[in-house]
Amino acid sequence: MNRIALLQMTSGIEPARNGAAIAGAVAEAGRAGAAMLFTPEMSGLIDRDRKRGSGNIVTEGEDRVLAATREAAAKAGIWVALGSLAVRRDGGDGRFANRSFVIGPAGEIRGRYDKIHMFDVDLATGESWRESNAYAPGEALGLVEDTPVGRLGLAVCYDIRFPALFEALGRHQCDTIAIPAAFTVPTGRDHWHLMQRARAVEASAFVVAAAQVGRHEDGRETYGHSLVIDPWGEVLLDLGGASAGLGYAEIDLARIAEVRRQLPSLANRQPIPN
Repeated sequence: MNRIALLQMTSGIEPARNGAAIAGAVAEAGRAGAAMLFTPEMSGLIDRDRKRGSGNIVTEGEDRVLAATREAAAKAGIWVALGSLAVRRDGGDGRFANRSFVIGPAGEIRGRYDKIHMFDVDLATGESWRESNAYAPGEALGLVEDTPVGRLGLAVCYDIRFPALFEALGRHQCDTIAIPAAFTVPTGRDHWHLMQRARAVEASAFVVAAAQVGRHEDGRETYGHSLVIDPWGEVLLDLGGASAGLGYAEIDLARIAEVRRQLPSLANRQPIPN
C-alpha cells in the first residue's frame, strides 16, 4: 500500500499565493505519510482576464510556482504530480502550454506532459471557452516510470473526453492515470464521475483526479470532487464540491493485477477494422 494525497484548490490570480498553498500542502502531505501529492489543472494561476494573466505566465525555468514545488518536494522527500501550469513555450506561435510536471523526491523533474485537447466550447449556460486561442496543444504522450503509484500516465481535464488517448495509455500498461482538472460546474455535474470511472475501468488502472473547486477570483466556478478510483471503478476518495483541502487514499498496486486477471480487456483488445 502506498498513501497518496490530493490537493483540491481554488487557485486565484496571484501565482505566489497559489505556490505557497502548494508548498504548504506538500509539507503537510509529507508529515501525514503520503508518498506522492497530486494537484489540479492550472494550479499556479487561474485568470480568465488574458491580458492580466499573461503577465504572470513565464517560461518553465522562470516559474516560481514550479520552483517552490520542487523545493518543497525535496524538503519533504515526496513525489508531486503538479497537475498543470501555464508556461511560455520556446518559439512557436506565441501561445502558451498547459503543462503537467511530475517531480521526484529530490525535487527533480521526472516527466512532463502538454495537454493535447483544447477546451473550445459554447455551453447552454452561456459560458463560452476558447482555450486554443491562448494555448497550443501538446503532441506527445506523458508517461513516467517507477513512481509510488507505478507507471503513471498523464492527461489533463478535457483530455478525458477523448478515448483514443486513454487507449494509447492502456497500451502502455499504465498502473495509474492522473487526470487533473478545472471542470465547469454544468459539465462536472453531468459527466465528471461517469467519465472518470469509465477511464479507470477501460485502462484497468487507478485514476487520480485532483480538481479545482468553488468560485475563483476571476469569477469562474469549478466543480471540485477530486477523485481516486480503483481499477474496478470503485470510488476510493471524493473530496466533494464545497471547499479546498487535502485528502488521502491508499493505492494497492496488487489490485491492478487482480482486476486484469478477472477482466482481461487489455489482453483481449483487437484492432477495429475501418
